[in-house]
Amino acid sequence: MKLLLTFAALCFLNSAFTQTSEKIYDIIDNVSTERIHSDIQTLVNFGTRNTFSDTISKTRGIGAARRWIKSEFENISKACNNCLEVFYQKDFVTKEGNSRVPHDAWVVNVVAIQKGTEYPNRYIIMSGDIDSRASDTMDYTTDAPGANDNASGMAGTIEAARVLSKYQFKSSIIYVGLSGEEQGLFGGAGLAKYAQDKGWDIIGVLNNDMIGNIKGVDGVIDNRSFRIFSEPTPPTESEKQRERRRFYGGEVDGISRQLARYIHKTTKTYMPEMNPMMIYRLDRFGRGGHHRPFNDLGFAGIRIMEAHENYTQQHQDIREENGIKYGDVIEHVNFEYAKKLTAVNAINLASLASAPPKPKNVAIGGIVEPSVRFKWDKVKGAKGYKIYWRDTTSPTWDHSRYVGDVSEYLLEGIVIDNYFFGIASVGENGFESIVTFPNAIMR
Repeated sequence: MKLLLTFAALCFLNSAFTQTSEKIYDIIDNVSTERIHSDIQTLVNFGTRNTFSDTISKTRGIGAARRWIKSEFENISKACNNCLEVFYQKDFVTKEGNSRVPHDAWVVNVVAIQKGTEYPNRYIIMSGDIDSRASDTMDYTTDAPGANDNASGMAGTIEAARVLSKYQFKSSIIYVGLSGEEQGLFGGAGLAKYAQDKGWDIIGVLNNDMIGNIKGVDGVIDNRSFRIFSEPTPPTESEKQRERRRFYGGEVDGISRQLARYIHKTTKTYMPEMNPMMIYRLDRFGRGGHHRPFNDLGFAGIRIMEAHENYTQQHQDIREENGIKYGDVIEHVNFEYAKKLTAVNAINLASLASAPPKPKNVAIGGIVEPSVRFKWDKVKGAKGYKIYWRDTTSPTWDHSRYVGDVSEYLLEGIVIDNYFFGIASVGENGFESIVTFPNAIMR
């Protein structure tokens, strides 16, 4: 099918769906540096939040920390007329067979769900880690304040809940504190399995792990750059899907990579002063984060974190040696930077939760033709669709065309061999879904 539009009409349609939303700017403005600072301080004051630390004390240990987080989510819910469903999700882990588990214990996550008005079973998740650690991960009594790793991510998650709970969204948003990260990503694995068993349709997971440091161990100071880690393709793909990539491309176009591109685009649109860095890697070299268990089950998930780490302030007992001060203490946290990265999360949560579902069954064709053909299944809530394309070596979707409320389109004058393509759904409010990379070939 060839959709014919006058040039004036096409310009109108394109401009109508590239305008920005005042609501997103309001969300940025409402994120509070002071509240984030206060929350990080509260978490630090629990002394240690090691997953296997005290669960009885009211003032120290992981038990006191998770009860406080749950109470904060409950207070936020009261302020929005009980708009959050708050609960513990837990799994029992044993010492046997786990080299980082000093004793059997419950790994407890704190979950707060803000239900969507139109797609309540579609979820976008923001996570931070509750737990902290000393130099020896088996040492669950020594002070381990974990100010940046990861009270910063946990405080950002709580603050995002405060801000976004003032609004209603079409899809559901989950704010969660995950435990057991330092011992083997237990909390993320438990919630991912819970989501799979419940049949949750997860749009994506935004894992925030260390969002408060601006001075790297190499001396670089940067309060605007941040990294988005994403795997190239899901590990759950079939052999047929992998074989198809060999001939048609898509090695860097899995669902997590599309989520990373979405975050990059939204950030550059609404916070152009920020420098989002897409890192083509599951996580830092040889290290892991709580998005990985979701990736393992085939869910889209990425890690958002600072661009410049300081390793003397991670996984270290508080001490001074040879003039170097070790330890993850609150003095090293830049709260204004943590606010910026919290806002990055909040605007992407809001944008994704405001958009219709992404297109399904996207087929592409155009072998030995001077044009590209597309066909896709329409989705509920979409008022139109946008075709994206980019050079095969480009990390971002650089070109687009809004094509209206159609299910097939002929893009003329573009040779399929020289670009990669994708399609996004567009809602009546202008918010777009994540781009869907073609998953079928038209002969």
